Amino acid sequence: MTPATTFKGRNVALFGLGGSGLATAKALVAGGAKVQAWDDNPDSVEKARAEGVPVADLSQADWSQFSSFILSPGVPLTHPRPHWSVDLADAAGVEIIGDVEMFSRERAALAPDAPLIAITGTNGKSTTTALIAHILKNAGRDVQMGGNIGRAVMTLDPPASGRHYVIECSSYQIDLAPSLAPTAGILLNLTPDHLDRHGTMQHYAEIKARLVAGSETAIVGVDDSFTVQIADRLMGEGADVIRISKQAPVEPGYFADGTALFEQRKGLKREVASLEDVGSLRGQHNAQNALAAIAACLKVGLTEQEIQCGIESFPGLAHRMEQVGWHGDVLFVNDSKATNAEAAAPALSSFSRIYWIAGGLPKEGGIETLHPYFSRIAKAYLIGEAAPSFAATLGAEVNYEISGTLATAVEHAAADAMNDRSGQAVVLLSPACASFDQFRNFEVRGDAFREAVLALGDVQPAGGKL
Repeated sequence: MTPATTFKGRNVALFGLGGSGLATAKALVAGGAKVQAWDDNPDSVEKARAEGVPVADLSQADWSQFSSFILSPGVPLTHPRPHWSVDLADAAGVEIIGDVEMFSRERAALAPDAPLIAITGTNGKSTTTALIAHILKNAGRDVQMGGNIGRAVMTLDPPASGRHYVIECSSYQIDLAPSLAPTAGILLNLTPDHLDRHGTMQHYAEIKARLVAGSETAIVGVDDSFTVQIADRLMGEGADVIRISKQAPVEPGYFADGTALFEQRKGLKREVASLEDVGSLRGQHNAQNALAAIAACLKVGLTEQEIQCGIESFPGLAHRMEQVGWHGDVLFVNDSKATNAEAAAPALSSFSRIYWIAGGLPKEGGIETLHPYFSRIAKAYLIGEAAPSFAATLGAEVNYEISGTLATAVEHAAADAMNDRSGQAVVLLSPACASFDQFRNFEVRGDAFREAVLALGDVQPAGGKL
């Protein structure tokens, strides 16, 4: 835990007592703050009380006594309308911040030289965060990883000189962190997302841009129009900007050409790393993630050799193009995190002979946007509520069956793939759907896929063959 010592002796209100909110409340108590915490869920309030967090109904509180209001990132700050606690804080002129801001203040007070890499973007945040942390740890550095992935940021060890922090930041967290100042800030990409919480795409982009704007070095993906504008603006303001692209040469910056990753400066390019035979980082989207990791790790002092070693040993993240195992030449891949068509596209673009398991609770638009990848699909195995509509979209273009359940789909897809003589067959779970019709969440769905694959027999768990 990082005790919130910068709030010692101060009256602090906190709303939102879920996992990260409760951790934040405990950090405030440990740091000596005078806390009043609350939640709209009575069970969360009682749990906090039982764990030693002072609780009080903030709707009845005297807000003039508070110096700060800590808002959990899941609670609406502006859209679709501010939460009632936000209105009370605004009316009293109390600053509204979140846990990432608290951590930023602790770092500034205790160890401002502690390297901090902060990552945001619409897609790829978690993989990039985990990759950077893995590279640093593999190189022998003292590493703490958290934020919007894994551990809540205030549960990490306190800032100390030489301790490296790798923090994934959602737009909600950035919106509540005005003094966030990373050593290296990464903005991967921007596509419409969370507009119910930010109102417009422009507002969403402005919030994301704050992370790199406050960075010592801004690492910005420039493969979409929004991030190009942000990179151009920051360079115009004199910021230290490194561009990255998975599509074309950029300068100054890093770009991908197939599996080769290059640096380009003053018109000269040189290869700095390779993704050849790195199965956990297949696809252009992962090339972007790797480029960001390279730029950030070089910024905090790693060598190219240390970075390449970390890339080659990166195991990947569960449920995100996770290599489950092999049966001969057949690879089984768990991409359960792909809960809509846009999220499924990277996996479909990464393989040429796919036995595709798709379906679940359908999202608006279905799989219409995946037409460019239909030629890669040897056969589709459709499950859940989306099966009839997906079948109608696939039509005569793709051979398919309605399998109904994931277990049946795995059994049938495995049998067909094992009879494929191309040497490139992949059984891919990339559902392009939510899981809630058959599973509690995408993690449970992915776990069920993994268990079904490993139960087939003669499957070599991933990690040996790439």
